[in-house]
Amino acid sequence: MTEEKFIHDSKTVLKFIQCYCDSEHFKKSKNKDSIKLHYDNKDLREEIPYDLCKKCEETLYYSYIKLQECFHDDKPSCRKCPKPCYDKEEWKLLAKIMRYSGLRLGILKIRKKLFGRFRKSA
Repeated sequence: MTEEKFIHDSKTVLKFIQCYCDSEHFKKSKNKDSIKLHYDNKDLREEIPYDLCKKCEETLYYSYIKLQECFHDDKPSCRKCPKPCYDKEEWKLLAKIMRYSGLRLGILKIRKKLFGRFRKSA
């Protein structure tokens, strides 16, 4: 996997987990921190900030490690991977997070496009 793909996938996973945590764990105390991205023993000089509860932070780090360890040159989506590396329970949790957040992030994207279009024409 290229460094650009790794950075993109790392940010995407965080975006999904952050959306889920903000909606489902809004009453829990959060930890503001960031992950410094490293891939293939190289510092990518990228840092992605987050504000997550303890459980979601653990899920983020688990996903980040699995992404770092991915051996595919042309990385498939985890759902379509012939050799999944996630433990069964973590896989189920991340699938739940992706379904939940994918719907919400898709709706937000559509809403921005619609309202952005109305503002431009006004």
